[in-house]
Amino acid sequence: MDTRKSFLLVGGGLVGLATAYRLQERFPLASITLLEKETIVGAHQSTHNSGVLHAGLYYAPGSAKAKLAVTGIRQMTKFCREEGIAHEICGKLVVAVTPEELPRLDELLRRGIANGLQGLRKIETTEMRKIEPHVNGLAAVHVPEEGIVDYRQVCDRLALRIQERGGRIITGAKVTRLERKAGAWVATTQTAEFDADFLINCAGLHCDLVAKQAGEQRDIRIIPFRGEYYNLKPEAQHLVKNLVYPVPNPQFPFLGVHFTRMIQGGIEAGPNAVLAFAREGYQLTKFNGSDMLDMLFFPGLWRFLRKYPAMACTELIQSFSKIHFCHALQQLVPDIRASDLVPGGAGVRAQAMKPTGDFVDDFHLLVRQDALHVLNAPSPAATASLAIGEHIVNQLPI
Repeated sequence: MDTRKSFLLVGGGLVGLATAYRLQERFPLASITLLEKETIVGAHQSTHNSGVLHAGLYYAPGSAKAKLAVTGIRQMTKFCREEGIAHEICGKLVVAVTPEELPRLDELLRRGIANGLQGLRKIETTEMRKIEPHVNGLAAVHVPEEGIVDYRQVCDRLALRIQERGGRIITGAKVTRLERKAGAWVATTQTAEFDADFLINCAGLHCDLVAKQAGEQRDIRIIPFRGEYYNLKPEAQHLVKNLVYPVPNPQFPFLGVHFTRMIQGGIEAGPNAVLAFAREGYQLTKFNGSDMLDMLFFPGLWRFLRKYPAMACTELIQSFSKIHFCHALQQLVPDIRASDLVPGGAGVRAQAMKPTGDFVDDFHLLVRQDALHVLNAPSPAATASLAIGEHIVNQLPI
């Protein structure tokens, strides 16, 4: 490749920033411009999450999720060490609370070992309670490689390093139009036009819309799901030491509520998963008519709701009722009381959905001769962002 070529990236979250960072490593003479519609980078999924460093326990061996998670956590922790970014490898317990969950716990252990995680072990109740004295369960898998991190610092440091190397990051630059002119991509924003030889779409919650602007069919649609959190009051924070997660139920598409110690201090509980009424619907009352019409006219959403009516109802009830939310938390930590919980933050998950109503479970890239669209980057995308950026650069048809 002619390393003097130019790249235009849309989306300044962790995946976009990491891709620009890896592009500069591979093509140090290339011109790189990253457009971000907000006034700061990492304004949405990158910093509206639980701040966990995921090691790759849950993901099917051989999947992109598994490979990138295992590589990604090691790259991310190395980056944080070198850059002095707040992080801690504190370990996690994945807890089986019913006999029906024990075979699934064994399967998680098998997956984790197959994925190359180090130090995994299954432990019984006595040892489990040495690690987390207030946790209820029959057995658990201890994942020593998992941890917590300040993703806000990661975003800001990546942006700084990109700019130090000569890359441009333009904030407040919402792309309103994309077109090909004279062999180049031209992105029109509210204030200026930007052009480049190659387009990389890392727009997260808006990635399908950006792909449509670039002339792609929207076979996959982004459906936003809000995840709401509670924080434990200071007097209840002794009930959780580090990270406590449930065993996933294969009948439901979401993980379920869990507990996370935050790098800034305190304990976070959640999230639930409720359909949001806007792509950036961080509050229950946030409504965007265009986003809602886009979802309502998508047959996949209705097929999804028909598949999971009980789950959709339960998640909605938990959104309105702290008592019901607390009841879900008590499955893991019985001593938690509703009075221990105060409202926390919320995030919105950009869930890629097929017309059948099924989720796109793995990372999904659409590669063209002069463009690459990241159409699904679910958890563990934040942890794995540096590895994802490297993977994207490896996929470029140039």
